[in-house]
Amino acid sequence: MYTLTDGGAVPSLSRAEVTMDLTMCGLLVDRAARLARLYRDHGTWNEVKERWFADRLSDRSTRESARKIYRVLSSRLKHAPASLPNPSELPAVLDACSTRRDRAQVFYQYLVADDPLVRYVVDEYADRMAEREPPFDFSNAAIGEILSGIQYADGGSFDYADSTTQRWCAGFRSVMREIGALADQAVEGHQPTVGDVPLLVALGHSYEAGDDDWHESPRGFRSLLQQPSRWDELYDRAASTGAWEFVELHGSLELRPEADSYSWINSEVTFDE
Repeated sequence: MYTLTDGGAVPSLSRAEVTMDLTMCGLLVDRAARLARLYRDHGTWNEVKERWFADRLSDRSTRESARKIYRVLSSRLKHAPASLPNPSELPAVLDACSTRRDRAQVFYQYLVADDPLVRYVVDEYADRMAEREPPFDFSNAAIGEILSGIQYADGGSFDYADSTTQRWCAGFRSVMREIGALADQAVEGHQPTVGDVPLLVALGHSYEAGDDDWHESPRGFRSLLQQPSRWDELYDRAASTGAWEFVELHGSLELRPEADSYSWINSEVTFDE
């Protein structure tokens, strides 16, 4: 399985794990939040699915459309790595967010973790960001160039139809707009501003998924397209919330969670926003 790298050579993808799900389902923040609340309230995905379809039919949505959206959105939560907040905790995380963009940045981490193709493209942009300053080129041509460079583990290459690829590129730009990396109708993007809550989620994800030198290439910051020159500022902001602290280890200061990475959920932390 392909995982987000810390830079360097990008591993190949398995053909079986590549999907065009982004063409039919972007972040859909409100619907994803509804799923998270249902899971918190009912505790099983079977019950969540029942309630989801009942709600969608009452909204006069088609059952087929509801089924596709449920499959994609629920996959992002069901298969979330242990390095991200448990889906049952997401409603509390979202309640702490001050803006829709913050909520989008939280759900974005689940999308990147679940969708290997999104992860591959994001990783490529993160690598390029380390080499040069933004802006990012999110045009069909630029994204398509990244996709055309994919080599599957079986030796094949990315071979979707141009029309499908263009729809996927449009879906990717939609996600970039939601997280604040791209303005409406633009194709030239920038480093998004990260709110305090998505900052803590990205930091927890980086710490839990990384090894001893996780801070040298934090996974959550890379996926949010944060330049290395900005990481120290983000670490300082996290420490200012009280959820993280600098501790002296082996003669140097290192950032560590005050208790557990996500103990700040349902606790009192200081947000400036």
